[in-house]
Amino acid sequence: MSSDIAICAEGLSKCYPIYNKASDRLFQELSLGRKCRYRELWALKQVSFELRRGEAIGIIGQKASGKSTLLQLIYGTLSPTSGVLRVQGRVAALLELGAGFNAGFTGRENVYMAASLYGLSHEEINQRFSAIAAFADIGGFMEQPLMTYSSGMYVRLAFAVIAHVDADILVIDEALSMGDACFFKKCMRFIRKFKEQRSLVFVSHDTAAIIHLCDRVIWLEHGEEKQTGPSSWVCEAYLDDLFRSMNDELAEPALVRAEGHKRLPKGHAHVGLGWLDQRAEPINSNELEVFRFDPQAPGVDTFGGRDARIVDARLRDSTGAGLTWVLAGERVTLRVEAHALVRLEGPIIEFFLKDRLGQTLFGDNTYISQIGKDRSAPAGSILSAEFEFIMPWLAKGDYVIQVVIANGEQHDHQPLHWCHEALLIRSQRDPVATGIIDSPFITISLNVTGQ
Repeated sequence: MSSDIAICAEGLSKCYPIYNKASDRLFQELSLGRKCRYRELWALKQVSFELRRGEAIGIIGQKASGKSTLLQLIYGTLSPTSGVLRVQGRVAALLELGAGFNAGFTGRENVYMAASLYGLSHEEINQRFSAIAAFADIGGFMEQPLMTYSSGMYVRLAFAVIAHVDADILVIDEALSMGDACFFKKCMRFIRKFKEQRSLVFVSHDTAAIIHLCDRVIWLEHGEEKQTGPSSWVCEAYLDDLFRSMNDELAEPALVRAEGHKRLPKGHAHVGLGWLDQRAEPINSNELEVFRFDPQAPGVDTFGGRDARIVDARLRDSTGAGLTWVLAGERVTLRVEAHALVRLEGPIIEFFLKDRLGQTLFGDNTYISQIGKDRSAPAGSILSAEFEFIMPWLAKGDYVIQVVIANGEQHDHQPLHWCHEALLIRSQRDPVATGIIDSPFITISLNVTGQ
């Protein structure tokens, strides 16, 4: 294998035997393979690729597509059933949250343990510990056991370690999304600098981040390689396929047209604002159709839900009625309902409006509105949040509203339940202005004066 190649995979496959009963496993061993008492689950089938030094490759796909299995094979925590995998250089990985750490050890002890597993000597760790602690930025918690950490602090410590072990290949799974926004930006700056000279394997639901960071993308589906190519092309094809599959299931319980009336009559794009956008009449033709997902339905893309659950998300007009259609420029309210399953000291509900490439157009959360108030929610309580805003004008296409319930502070909180597609909004035609999103304008003028 050329020294310029960091990873070479040829026909990589991974199969798990699935037994109906625990006793079948014993009988299988005793029969010495003469009788098969299991069925095969192929988590990965015939995946081939090369990753060169200084190159970044993204892995995308829906749940159970084989992404995590591929990463674990690269990292070495799994062995392939068939195929060949060659890896040159030291691999550092951020996989499952807390993987490789001992919850009973302090942050300091885990730094020394994890770094030593990457081949660093005790003296080398001593020399780098200050830099690791500064990158993690968790203060006095470095001397506390990890069982007292939030998920965001876990990620901070884990990433700080892999950033300082002189890795040749960095493998990053979706766990990075559990960190807060400021730390995520710090990690992105490090990753961009890292991949200039070394190699990166990156898995994320954020296709905008994939496009920005990765040169190529592998799209996995049911363990098989569906498409590989330039990141923007593959991500666009993946999202088109994702939304097409959602559109094909409009009659299924997971995605239904939101209950309520169609929309306000034309001319109401300025309701309650005290002013009129002079483009209101032509822009009012920018109708936005609203579809609602059932967050409890199987197949809906969510994670978490153990300590709190999002149970509903709806768009309402100024009278409180539900909307199946909304006009650009109309005053609307997004109402989100969640259930606290345990006591929450600082619940936060937030939302993001994203385009089909995963780019966040805008969003907000309830934290600032609750400053100075008792933010706690007892177990069994119902939380409802309302966000009132002016619906912007959107370019033709599909958009999703993501909804999250978290617990903690503005810049240090733990996501408890994340619903990636709480609402689907479809813009039927382009507005008169250019761009993805357009804001109301009170006046637009052009004056010409004589000489």
